[in-house]
Amino acid sequence: MLRKIVEIDEAKCDGCGECIPSCAEGAIELVGGKARLAADALCDGLGACLGECPRGAIRVTEREAASFDELAVELRRAAAKRPAAAVPPRRPLLSVVQGGGAPGGGGCPGSASRAFGRAAPRAPGREPTAPSALSHWPVQLALVQVRAPWLAGADLLVAADCVPFAYADFHRDFLAGRRVVVGCPKLDDVRGYVEKLSLLFREARPASVAVVKMEVPCCGGIAAAVREALRLSGDSIPYSEFTIGVEGQRL
Repeated sequence: MLRKIVEIDEAKCDGCGECIPSCAEGAIELVGGKARLAADALCDGLGACLGECPRGAIRVTEREAASFDELAVELRRAAAKRPAAAVPPRRPLLSVVQGGGAPGGGGCPGSASRAFGRAAPRAPGREPTAPSALSHWPVQLALVQVRAPWLAGADLLVAADCVPFAYADFHRDFLAGRRVVVGCPKLDDVRGYVEKLSLLFREARPASVAVVKMEVPCCGGIAAAVREALRLSGDSIPYSEFTIGVEGQRL
């Protein structure tokens, strides 16, 4: 896919390694005395490493590259035994990065600012409010107890937490008849998702599992975490996956 990604000019790089600690994903390594991307899928294109290079050897460019893989990042961290608490928070940069970063997005294709030009909504009270399809609480994956009675044998929905804002018919099309847990693979610990979900699948033994995610590259991490958790749980649970566009369309 065509996306923003970090590019390192080896001719300018002197191998100082200053860029490595600034990369929260661990995507940069030293090879033969030069900084290099370990794999395209490990780089989110955010550009946090740009300001750490004294030689100006790093920039954000746009090219064909593998999708950013949040689960691969977490597995790499685990293999390197990098404590999650020691990793800098992965938030979009507040300023435009050098080398082609998207305004308002820090170079990350999923965080680029955009407007859709929709008409203003109707005034409140013009139409009756549809009833909520939510049947339980809490919904945040970090807060849900794996032995909660409402999970046992349920049809489970794992939703990226931007989806209900983007997709107007979320309650009708996805939530009705399902139990839901939500999370953000960009800001949370995806390895923790895998561990908790695999335990949840073993304890609750849901009748089915559905994932609904956004189209942005980093959101694929939540689907990858669910698939890995299903594999680790050892259960053959029916699985389905849905994607919502940033303008609210079902893809």
